[in-house]
Amino acid sequence: MEKVFEKLMYASRWIMAPIYLGLSLILLALGLKFFQEIFHILPMIFEMKEVDLILVTLSLIDITLVGGLIVMVMFSGYENFVSQLDVGEDSDKLSWLGKMDSGSLKNKVAAAIVAISSIHLLKVFMNAENINNDKIMWYLLIHITFVLSAFAMGYLDKISRTK
Repeated sequence: MEKVFEKLMYASRWIMAPIYLGLSLILLALGLKFFQEIFHILPMIFEMKEVDLILVTLSLIDITLVGGLIVMVMFSGYENFVSQLDVGEDSDKLSWLGKMDSGSLKNKVAAAIVAISSIHLLKVFMNAENINNDKIMWYLLIHITFVLSAFAMGYLDKISRTK
């Protein structure tokens, strides 16, 4: 009975596989949104103010960072929790594939969240005249919370690895 239960429990990791595959659909949606933004600004590129173009560019960078985060979580999560990816030696294998454990994945996710939050904060500061000071304060406090959390996670990971 115990062996059957353990095999069933171990096999249940495959429940995560369609979830990781579902992230690729979100990645596709982000790609569509990215190009929608590009095609939206192209006709009016010469009439746009520089600040508006920078804000759109920051939004596109934001989408790119989120896309990279999804790829990282999708591949390393699958490899850490479901099964190794067998992409073959002759294909374009990502250099970090198979080398990122769940601890380093958490740190990479935290760093990506800080980068995304930084972009949002920069967008807020570039549009500060249109945003209430209380909202700016909250954006800043949330960003500082992300930075401190990422720092604490990295520090805890460092001290746990040295023991």
